Amino acid sequence: MIAIVGGGISGLSAAWYLTQASHACTLIESKPRLGGVIDTASWEGCVIEGGPDSFLGIKPEAAQLGKELGLDGELISSNDDRRVTYIWKNGRLIALPDGMMMMVPTKTWPVVTTPLLGWGTKIRMGLEYFRRPGGERPERSVAEFIEEHYGKETVDYLAEPLLSGVYGGNPRALSVNAVLPRFVEMERKYGSLTRGALEARKRMPPSGALFRTFRRGLGSLVEALEQRLAGGMMVVHAVAEAIERTGEGWRVHAGGEWVEASHVVLAIPAYAAASLLRPLDGELGRLLDTVEYSSSMTVALAYRPGRLPIEPDGFGFLVPGKERRKLRALTHVQNKFPFRAPEGYAVIRCFLGGAGKEAVLEESDEAILRGVMRDLREMIGLDAGPDYQRIVRWPRAMAQYTLGHAYRVKKIEGRVKGLRGVFLAGNAYGGIGVPDCIRTGRLAAEAIVRGGQEATR
Repeated sequence: MIAIVGGGISGLSAAWYLTQASHACTLIESKPRLGGVIDTASWEGCVIEGGPDSFLGIKPEAAQLGKELGLDGELISSNDDRRVTYIWKNGRLIALPDGMMMMVPTKTWPVVTTPLLGWGTKIRMGLEYFRRPGGERPERSVAEFIEEHYGKETVDYLAEPLLSGVYGGNPRALSVNAVLPRFVEMERKYGSLTRGALEARKRMPPSGALFRTFRRGLGSLVEALEQRLAGGMMVVHAVAEAIERTGEGWRVHAGGEWVEASHVVLAIPAYAAASLLRPLDGELGRLLDTVEYSSSMTVALAYRPGRLPIEPDGFGFLVPGKERRKLRALTHVQNKFPFRAPEGYAVIRCFLGGAGKEAVLEESDEAILRGVMRDLREMIGLDAGPDYQRIVRWPRAMAQYTLGHAYRVKKIEGRVKGLRGVFLAGNAYGGIGVPDCIRTGRLAAEAIVRGGQEATR
């Protein structure tokens, strides 16, 4: 029997692939529901995501798992014909220039004509094309890396809001090697990120949708896993308090009982894994504790037909930290995906918190809603209160790949090998998205099935 600690998508994926290989599992989850940060609700036919709303189309793991669970017909793609993202700058929303690969320009005219960037930055972007390779470089922060290529304004109005939306992190703390390894490789090979991005575009096959999800929300993936795992997995809703070696196996103390297991998968945040593993290996516990996390929240506002006095445009907008707003990002849900709201309904998802902004989670729901509505009134002219609202807090939920992350993970992997039969999974190691978490759960399961120990990447 395998013990899995953590009932998020990483732990559920590990359980799925283990039961597919005829291994019985006991899943230990501290919360009363499974799914972790995947938290889908509905209201009058609207799909309301409390956590992630989709996954990158180029990463196959989530779509593949969905197909294995019989959800092929539920997979939907983003409305990329409506994909315009805006940046808030100096009191107005400005469209992200066409052709940007994250913060790397691949088209000249949109950059020349955008009011998002000053002429000094535009000239610097043009000259960046002529950079030549300079050999291997030491690890840098994302901010240092991007500023070296395109200047500080690009960090403030492209890199920071884009990465804050994905990682909830600070580009001056995040490791470019861990967060943007593809760009580091471009720099090594071409010198110029622009030239590297243009070459990459030439070799890219015709792209599919940028984002994918399921028609009824990501929660349908969790529901399908729960249903299909019911026969081969026992669930214990309790806090895992300790883990001990027992001869050739292990046991986990949870809910006043010991769960005996041949192997243990810890699909929980690194700091939670640290508290369990520190008595077994103090250095491993210390290393796991050095993985930083940020906290965030989503505020969903839904409107019945005729109640929204504005016509939402594009997928939404991002708010750079230096603009000093409570709101960090906003998504027009019904524009981003089909089947998200009945005809005439509108759903707005607001994002707050992130690195350095965690204090907002301590505010009352009333104070949060007042602050959000104040920002929406001043930014997009929205005065109407919502017909439905949902506020979901995510304390210490998003792992931060800060400087030294690759070295840290390598050391963690080395220490875990010494605890034969223990495996790690989750967003703290090799990727933060839903597909990445699924992959870590699958790799842990595969390592157990074949009797190996490599499982976190």
